[in-house]
Amino acid sequence: MTTKQIDYCIELARTLNFSRAAENLFVSQPTFSYQIRLLEEEIGFRVFERSGKGAALTPAGAQFVSFLAGMRQELKRAIEQGQNFSAKYRDSISISLMVRQALCFLPEAMRLFAEAMPDVLLTPVFQYENGMESFLRGEADVVFALQEQTRQLAGTRVHELFESRIYLIADRADPLAEKNLICEADLYGRTLMVGGGSPAALKAVQHRLTASGRIDWFNSPDHDTTLTNVAAGRGVCLAPGFLNDHSGKFAWIPFDCDERFSCVLCTHRDDNRASLKAFLRILKELYDKAVAFPL
Repeated sequence: MTTKQIDYCIELARTLNFSRAAENLFVSQPTFSYQIRLLEEEIGFRVFERSGKGAALTPAGAQFVSFLAGMRQELKRAIEQGQNFSAKYRDSISISLMVRQALCFLPEAMRLFAEAMPDVLLTPVFQYENGMESFLRGEADVVFALQEQTRQLAGTRVHELFESRIYLIADRADPLAEKNLICEADLYGRTLMVGGGSPAALKAVQHRLTASGRIDWFNSPDHDTTLTNVAAGRGVCLAPGFLNDHSGKFAWIPFDCDERFSCVLCTHRDDNRASLKAFLRILKELYDKAVAFPL
């Protein structure tokens, strides 16, 4: 099965019309139909039912194309990365993190690293979930994590990076945005959004506040949804400082509590590349110098 046949199959599944699919991919209909037939002969079952009105996916074909589309996206990404790599790089480092803002100084670190080692490609990979599992499978060279996630991990090195505190996120027009420090009493009578895969330390604070009986609460499934709810005036929320994108869209006010998040980077124990050590050193220096930077 060729990549061309895969593309033909996905396009026909989208249009369900041989003529339109062939036209969209700039080939003749006979060539297009022939390639689809070759693909079906190779895999041993019909993906499409033909009719005078066009094509329809068979039940097996529908399942096949759904897997095929995901595989094609991964293949496309691999080809693009290979093209980038072959053009000017001799080595590569991939770093996995859940969202861009988790490492606020990553863009600056990438710039400094490129100046020091221009022949090594540094690639961020964003995985909102399962980043640690992906790293342990060897799909990333570095992963951003919380210290609590790294206990009893075999074959890894843990590099301390920075400590992050808890902040209240509110709309800038909210009266709470004028405060320099938020305490529990400030939230009485307010609605606090909770949940969304919160780390253990944050869940403890949320539970303590909602258990008071003086604060309403509202379940929000993830951080982006929570920020949307804050913007819509549905309430306020607590979040780790490492999720702050520093865009100024919302007010982030320190919350008065002892809970903190120890943010770390994990690498594979047997990865002793000088380029990797150089990147870690650059990033660590940026955070060490950020004495007054809110984290």
